[in-house]
Amino acid sequence: MKNRLRELRKARNLTLADVAARCRPETTAVTIGRLETGTRQLTLAWLDRLAAALAVDPGEILAQPGDTRVPVAATLDADGPHALSATLDFQPPVPGAGHIGLLVRASQGDYRAGDQLWLEQLPPERFSEAINTDILVQRPVGRFAFGRLLATSDGRLHLLPARPGSRQAVLAEAPWIARTRLLIRAL
Repeated sequence: MKNRLRELRKARNLTLADVAARCRPETTAVTIGRLETGTRQLTLAWLDRLAAALAVDPGEILAQPGDTRVPVAATLDADGPHALSATLDFQPPVPGAGHIGLLVRASQGDYRAGDQLWLEQLPPERFSEAINTDILVQRPVGRFAFGRLLATSDGRLHLLPARPGSRQAVLAEAPWIARTRLLIRAL
């Protein structure tokens, strides 16, 4: 059975010996190592002991099939990286209702080739919510415009394109816009 012992221990900056000493009754670092790697069976009694030693719920120790969480190892603050005091996971992004995607094929402004943008579609009555964010605007005949929404007035959108040196565009009668909500970028 797969478990998350190693990532939980490392998230707390603990050694195998530290966890062994925190167990009640105490055990050895070798035993904790064997439990982490699966060479020793993780029983219910061990789950309870280890959960108490790591200050987590016993269910957090077991890896669930299809679990796509990403364990956070540290935080990066103004003065550098720091260990976590409690377990933290990143959840993979999940699209909401009305989300659409935009694939960046050539770098423009803040965006690099290969970036994926997840955008939330908005009807005309909600256009003002997207001021000062990057938006995609549907134009006639299957065309689109993309850039920073500067203002809305009298059904017109004032858009600053993402390409450097581009001039502000004023677009009228857009059936919808989509504001950028999430950037996914491979490094």
